Amino acid sequence: MMKPIKKSPIFHKQRRFAILTDIHGNIFALDKALEIVKDYPDVDQVICLGDCFALGSSPVQVLEKLQALDNCVFIRGNHDRYLVERIWEYDRPTIEGMDPDDPVCIGIIADEKWTAEQLGQAGTDFVQSMRLSYFEHINGTYVEFTHAWFGRDDMPPTLEEGRQWRNHANQRHPNSNRYILVHGHTHLPRQESIGNLSVFCQGSTGLPFDEDQRGSVAFLTVAQDDIQWDVVRFEYDLEKAINHMIKTKPPFYQNLANTLRYAGVHNDLDS
Repeated sequence: MMKPIKKSPIFHKQRRFAILTDIHGNIFALDKALEIVKDYPDVDQVICLGDCFALGSSPVQVLEKLQALDNCVFIRGNHDRYLVERIWEYDRPTIEGMDPDDPVCIGIIADEKWTAEQLGQAGTDFVQSMRLSYFEHINGTYVEFTHAWFGRDDMPPTLEEGRQWRNHANQRHPNSNRYILVHGHTHLPRQESIGNLSVFCQGSTGLPFDEDQRGSVAFLTVAQDDIQWDVVRFEYDLEKAINHMIKTKPPFYQNLANTLRYAGVHNDLDS
């Protein structure tokens, strides 16, 4: 069972985080990612940046695997939110600005409903227990983890917004001299820095969009004089994941199987 996570500010001298994000119901990628985390030295805290279940073929297995983790902070993603909001019950539901009559939007909404039905109340309870964000202070460095951005979980910050976030954080935490923001959501790697601000995204653990079929797990090490951002891209049994998608046939499965195969968004419904 998950151990309770303290909600008050945490101060440390050095920390190493292992980061999962955007698993999207891919148990085959998650199993491999957790093996890598287990073997990586001196991990202090595991962080999961959300979008854990929908748009994949194994939401229940992913839920059971995540529930068994002892040292993980879970942050809610937009697809996690859709499950508890029961977005399919909205009048003309849409996501991320899509046309509600677009067959792709309709397919994704149907997949959200299917995922929620698979997970049941246990999945709803798990999502409702997730955080919106999580932060720590490590020896003068302020680190915050979020799925996308504050007040909008379906679009990450621009670098200018990151600078505004840093300035706001500096007012609240004036003893910090470095600022790190880690997000998920885009399924694309990101590593940007300006001054004492760094913004990182590893891509996706289970559904990459950068034309690299490998999953990803990231390790952020924050020490007194150094920041290390290490993204480990890993191979897993991709064909098994695709075949399981085709066998299970969740809504929108043809698009999702192609997205797994080509590591890019494939919304060609006839393929």
